[in-house]
Amino acid sequence: MSRYYYALDLRDDAEAIAEYERWHQPGHVWPEIVASIRASGVEDMEIFCTGNRLVMVVQVAEWSDASPRKRDVVDAKTREWEALMDRYQQRLPWAEVGQKWVPMRRIFSLVEC
Repeated sequence: MSRYYYALDLRDDAEAIAEYERWHQPGHVWPEIVASIRASGVEDMEIFCTGNRLVMVVQVAEWSDASPRKRDVVDAKTREWEALMDRYQQRLPWAEVGQKWVPMRRIFSLVEC
């Protein structure tokens, strides 16, 4: 199994952050979005928040090409969800043009020490 880590910021607005978090509570993420994520090979996904900074952890089967950066957004419902979430999100200053979630790189591992 492989894990990928991504970062993204939300607009620095407490009301918008609370609304974004509500959208991600169980039962609020559209079923089509959950199905699309799973169909892309993602086995588990978690998003963590501190202040307006988000960190997403994506777990995929070994050799999978699935990742938010690589996954093509093709269906209308996914495009609609992405547009809705985009209202709350802001790009990291070092993100590439058109990039939302920026891949993070590991700089420490206790196991390797």
